Amino acid sequence: MKILVAVKRAIDYNVKARPKSDGTGVELANVKMSMNPFDEIAVEEAIRLQEAGKVEEIIAVSVGPAQCQETLRTAMAMGADRGILVQTETEIQPLGVAKLLKALVDKEQPGLVILGKQAIDDDSNQTGQMLAGLLGWAQGTFAAKVEVGVDTVDVKREVDGGLQALTLKLPAVITADLRLNEPRYVKLPNIMKAKKKPLDIVTPADLGVDVAPRLKLVKVSEPAARAGGVKVADVNELVAKLRNEAKVI
Repeated sequence: MKILVAVKRAIDYNVKARPKSDGTGVELANVKMSMNPFDEIAVEEAIRLQEAGKVEEIIAVSVGPAQCQETLRTAMAMGADRGILVQTETEIQPLGVAKLLKALVDKEQPGLVILGKQAIDDDSNQTGQMLAGLLGWAQGTFAAKVEVGVDTVDVKREVDGGLQALTLKLPAVITADLRLNEPRYVKLPNIMKAKKKPLDIVTPADLGVDVAPRLKLVKVSEPAARAGGVKVADVNELVAKLRNEAKVI
């Protein structure tokens, strides 16, 4: 069975994102970029399934500019067998990404698609669900545990009340949550080997997919600064402030 893993190049999670001065987007110039952490978890899970003998080939896929090749090389250094870059300089919205992934799924015929539950830059949490809808496949979102059988996959997913157990028919789409696993560190020899692994580059036009944006970005701005807290002398003063100033009681 093949597994297709989608990985996104995003602002490194240690970097504080800042909006552009004109409010047209997030500042990316001279900002450290890396693989989206949730996608890194998805790659790790695919590798573990391959190590368990459940998977024969792992295909890493990314959508974006030429710099996304670095992200794919990282995925291949972790253990992915080959990579596919859908190269475009246009910012692709979740629906466009889902359509591109569907086109690649139709071409590659994987038995399972794994991707992060969301990207830490836009926090959309939409691509996996949209892809499952376009394919007509079963989906297991927010996966905290994945066990692949012969024709099914068991998924324990994180919900507000705890964990929900699902059994999905293959093929299926799974989105990885934070507690699914802990990604491995990439070793130097694997980084060198990844440079020789195949990486194909295609465009949305090659796949026959229209990725024109459906949504318009109006403005990007930082949230309002929070006011400083105050100390109160006793419970009576606290209650008075909650009643008269905050007006919450």
